[in-house]
Amino acid sequence: MSQTALETLIDALHRLPGVGVKSAQRMAFHLLQHDRQAAAELARALDGALTAVHHCARCYTFTEGELCPVCSDDARDARQLCVVETPADQAALERTGSYHGLYYVLMGRMSPLDGVALSDLGSQGLVQRALDGVVEEVILATSFTAEGEATAHVLAQGLKSRGLKVTRLARGVPAGSELEYVDLSTIAHALNDRR
Repeated sequence: MSQTALETLIDALHRLPGVGVKSAQRMAFHLLQHDRQAAAELARALDGALTAVHHCARCYTFTEGELCPVCSDDARDARQLCVVETPADQAALERTGSYHGLYYVLMGRMSPLDGVALSDLGSQGLVQRALDGVVEEVILATSFTAEGEATAHVLAQGLKSRGLKVTRLARGVPAGSELEYVDLSTIAHALNDRR
């Protein structure tokens, strides 16, 4: 028995991160019942993005040109290469306005339980990029989850063995937080990484 068009739409929306079946159902009903114009715009935008957006030839983030705007910017510091998991992580770092180097986007992180190895993340491209003779420092900006930490650890070992300077984002107590509400792991890392 094949799915109806409505069921297919709900299933497609449910695949989005953080969207449960009920939320997907509410979105589908809203678009079809109250905002068909927005539904049509969403469909056109998705179709256009699928056609136009691909990976940057240099850093692997999403772009419409051969190189993304960051890689195309001659004012960026090519001596620093920041490794992130996703284009969303890159965008977050860019919004800070405090980093002026270049990036390499892994498009994921190691996850043995999900069958994702370092080789699945384009680590060979990262090594080639880091050994281009220009890069002086590789900044590992993977998440502080178990998978992100494992990814950073393995990358750091491999890059350091090739003579590169490798640093890791600092972590600690968030600004404006009260210690009694901060998780113990964060407090422990903040104590160990104090300066």
